[in-house]
Amino acid sequence: MKLESINALIESSIKDVKLVKISKKVLSKQRISSEEALYLYNNGELGFLGVLANTIREDRHGDKTYFNKNFHVEPTNICVYDCKFCSYSKMLREKDDYEAWELSEEDIYKAVKAYNDSDITEVHIVGGVHPKMGLEYFRNLISNIKAIRPNLHVKAFTAVELEYMARKAKVSYKECLQILKDAGQGSLPGGGAEIFDETIREQICKDKCTSSQWLEMHEAAHSVGMPSNATMLYGHIESYEHLIDHMNRLRDLQDRTGGFNAFIPLKFRNKNNQMSDIEEVSVIEDLKVFAMARIFLDNFNHIKAYWPMIGRKTAQLLLSFGVNDIDGTVDDSTKIYSMAGAEEQKPVMTSEQMIKLIKDVNRQPIERDSIYNELNDYSKVELT
Repeated sequence: MKLESINALIESSIKDVKLVKISKKVLSKQRISSEEALYLYNNGELGFLGVLANTIREDRHGDKTYFNKNFHVEPTNICVYDCKFCSYSKMLREKDDYEAWELSEEDIYKAVKAYNDSDITEVHIVGGVHPKMGLEYFRNLISNIKAIRPNLHVKAFTAVELEYMARKAKVSYKECLQILKDAGQGSLPGGGAEIFDETIREQICKDKCTSSQWLEMHEAAHSVGMPSNATMLYGHIESYEHLIDHMNRLRDLQDRTGGFNAFIPLKFRNKNNQMSDIEEVSVIEDLKVFAMARIFLDNFNHIKAYWPMIGRKTAQLLLSFGVNDIDGTVDDSTKIYSMAGAEEQKPVMTSEQMIKLIKDVNRQPIERDSIYNELNDYSKVELT
């Protein structure tokens, strides 16, 4: 639908003058303020937000929907931190629990070698913050993985893991990241951001790195030429104000560095954790969160729906609410969300399934690498 037609539709169907004014700013590619975003969030109906978000998505990417071929390595779920929302980690004192694990280096190299005959392009390495696994350990690990498979992109370590590494090694964030980059690390995932508001953070994850430290770590990564992603944990005890504040801090940092590849809202799942009394939000709220992210984060090129967390059907819906990336094939190599009760208890999709999922909602499947170079266009591929 042409922009003039969208504007005319909004003016004829929306009676709230302030909403119409904000929508005109959005559609004319003017930045909206946090106050305007909050008003939009509180007063815009889902279909209205979807129209705005999808218009931005299609203006930037058309029908292109990105995915990559990746797998995860999670060295351990033993962790020194006690995040209330986490269903994944075990404290060191629980290391003998049947759900606790600590992979050996050989286990990790074996996992990497298992993909030697495949066209996988990325390994995603995150895990618990283990007191015995420090900067030197991970530097050697990455170096050895790159020796096994030189062309494999290593996306590794949340800011939480990195802050602990740097502190234990008594080096600056920039020095820490340069050491890892020299070993072969290519980028950072976006985990550990949760919610930046300090009062919320105090209640759900008070003992790990602060909001400021998370942002400083990603700014340091960008300064050494290492791009990263950003996340936001939603659907627990936060308010819309907290979500907008979180995205605004990210938008400010992206203005300074331009180093973020993608933004990934992550839905709180309530199984097997200390916040299980909190009911999960509806799919309607999921769609609103992603739509608002696409509308507000005007300097982020990509909005990603992590399908193992959100589910396949919702991921398809989100492709009309601002999302243009659904992550990768994953290959049943992550437990972070399955242990929290996500629909995907065995998260694995073949490339063919990924392509079909995208084509079934009339979008164009594009395989990308880890920094969004396009590798293959599967829009004309006939699936058997």
